[in-house]
Amino acid sequence: MLHFSINRFSLQDMSKRHILLGFLFLTIFMCGCVDQKNQLNIFTWSEYVSDEIRSGFEEEFGVNVVVDTYGSNEDLLAKISVGATGYDIIMPSDYMVSIMVKENLLAELNRDNIPNFQNISPLFLGKYYDPENRYSVPYTFGTAGIAYDSSKVSPDPESWAVLWNEKYKNQFSMLDDQRETLGAAFKLLGYSINTTDPEQLRQAKEKLIEQKPFVKQYKSEAEELLIAGDVIMAHCWSGDAFRAAEERPSIRYIIPKEGSSQFIDTVCIPKSAPHKDLAEKFINYLLRPEVNAKITTFTKYGTCVPAAKEHLPEDLQKHKFIYPPAKVMESLEWLKDQGEFTQQYSRAWDEIKAK
Repeated sequence: MLHFSINRFSLQDMSKRHILLGFLFLTIFMCGCVDQKNQLNIFTWSEYVSDEIRSGFEEEFGVNVVVDTYGSNEDLLAKISVGATGYDIIMPSDYMVSIMVKENLLAELNRDNIPNFQNISPLFLGKYYDPENRYSVPYTFGTAGIAYDSSKVSPDPESWAVLWNEKYKNQFSMLDDQRETLGAAFKLLGYSINTTDPEQLRQAKEKLIEQKPFVKQYKSEAEELLIAGDVIMAHCWSGDAFRAAEERPSIRYIIPKEGSSQFIDTVCIPKSAPHKDLAEKFINYLLRPEVNAKITTFTKYGTCVPAAKEHLPEDLQKHKFIYPPAKVMESLEWLKDQGEFTQQYSRAWDEIKAK
């Protein structure tokens, strides 16, 4: 009897321990209290970090990479500004970097942890938005323009005016991005995309309100619409057009004759990043020429690392719209932070979307 009682007591004790331990681990998990030291959390644009790059970093560094996405720079700013924490890497465009620096949202980079910084072309460094590159590293560069299905759009478009042609009503999309879409209207009207003239802004707003009945959808991920055939034209970023063309060879891309925007998307670390050292390792990894080439191969945006070009397929090395000729480059503008006038851009955009 004594032997039986001792065994029964031991089994009960072990069972209680297991229950208590299980409850403790469940509670910790549900509270999010586990310190995920080996997890890199990325907040970026859709289709911007390939599975190949993610898994390559995971395998080499023994970590887990989680990718979350946003649709515009303003969405990114809104989420980080209200205190969203946990992200280690974000990828704002040039003008948004300058805004986030002013709002004290970005961490300074420790260049000692990013020795591959030396691989970046000087052409993409020292820009207005971060003159000393203290907070950002160039990721890709590209343009905004018009993608169209050449088998269904005739003649080939040359001007932004085609997106105001009633002939294509409900057959095209516009970027769901206030600066880019207002910028298209500004260019059509002959103004700078960085205007701070209230009358010019009013005219652009009215032009987009006039256009709105023709627009099938405001969507930043135009690639999906083009591939599915939901639209035959799209105001879009260059990489989306070139990726769509891989699936639909009849897709073409133009930068309208009035000019357009150019951009550098960057890699930054939020000030609240929980794993800054790991984030800097990731940035250094991205700047390896062979890895950087994979970014261009996947996104179809230009590389900022010259040595990466030798790792690219020949068609991407010489692609005339990934690397536009000098004459086209002269027609392009950088989107810049407009300070307090940005509120007027936002108000105009809200009025357009509300119509």
